[in-house]
Amino acid sequence: MALTLFDLDNTLLAGDSDYLWGCFLAQQGIVDSATYERENAQFYRDYHAGSLDITAFLRFSLRPLREHSRSLLETLRQQFVTEQIEPIMLPAARALIAAHQAAGDTLVIITATNAFVTAPIAERFGIAHLIATEPAEINGQYTGEVAGIPAFRDGKVTRLEQWLAANGGDWHDSTFYSDSHNDLPLLERVTRPIAVDPDPQLRVIATARGWQMLSLRGSNNA
Repeated sequence: MALTLFDLDNTLLAGDSDYLWGCFLAQQGIVDSATYERENAQFYRDYHAGSLDITAFLRFSLRPLREHSRSLLETLRQQFVTEQIEPIMLPAARALIAAHQAAGDTLVIITATNAFVTAPIAERFGIAHLIATEPAEINGQYTGEVAGIPAFRDGKVTRLEQWLAANGGDWHDSTFYSDSHNDLPLLERVTRPIAVDPDPQLRVIATARGWQMLSLRGSNNA
């Protein structure tokens, strides 16, 4: 059975759920607005530049999960997904997912964004399998730390290998859709790497290597 992998942010979504969640928390007054938005924006720039310190970023982004109750966080998340995420779920992404489901593929969203934010998004796309950065928790309360390996860069490969071992799958017939040069380790590992609305760095690499490119935002070719 074919394995089809999707990055989430700026691939299936016309935006970045991690960055938008931070903006949403600031707008809701859950975090200090000016300071948090400034740091959030800097981490986002670092990500696009390929210089993100993932440890520092996760310490920053998971802190609000530690500082507030689970019930409040879940209420905020429901509002966030409805107001901020559903409008940027790309129709062409839904069609692409449906085509792979119809073909009988095993579909997985694999994302560096934490599972608290992304689990309901994967559900809305109708994808049962999610590999995401896992926030640590004790007795139902988030600690602000990471459980296991973040699903970022080489960590995506490691986490997927763990998932395949646990689920009896393999790399034999695998496709990965992603927009980001940060996903090169996984793009280089799969059978069919596909650059979706690629960032400038990935576009150069995909062009040089003859990888397929496509757009889910309007045109047939990115």
